[in-house]
Amino acid sequence: MSTGTSSTSAASLPSASAASAASVGTAAAAGPDGRTHLAVRTLQIVLALFFAVASAAPKLVGHSSAAESFDRIGYGDWYMYLVGGLELAGAVALVIPILSGISALALMGLMIGAFVTQLTVFDGKNALTPVIFFALLAVVAVVRRRHNAELVAFVRRDRL
Repeated sequence: MSTGTSSTSAASLPSASAASAASVGTAAAAGPDGRTHLAVRTLQIVLALFFAVASAAPKLVGHSSAAESFDRIGYGDWYMYLVGGLELAGAVALVIPILSGISALALMGLMIGAFVTQLTVFDGKNALTPVIFFALLAVVAVVRRRHNAELVAFVRRDRL
């Protein structure tokens, strides 16, 4: 009899693990859990502050350090203001839930440009900085990817 009981228990294990896997898949589709949401939301706020205050502001006010760097790049002031504006827009969008995923992707694009610029114009002096920000933005983009679908649905709904 104990053999029958153990085979019954063993037979119920695969179905229990299948049910567990199904619930994990459903939870992943629904969104991040509370701790993950809070951690990524905090990361979004820190990144937004960095991009708005430390990165965009010096460009938008024409600070001499930013102007010298962009003169060295060779595009002049218009490009400095463009990049600063894009960074500020990305920073604001990072904290707006429906825009957070697409904002992270757009800022990742800027980080690719910054990395290439660091390698080609500045001899790789600070090339690791955009790589680090790219990785942090990738975390936000992955966790907030369902917001991209919500944004597309919102835009399509307004067009119809």
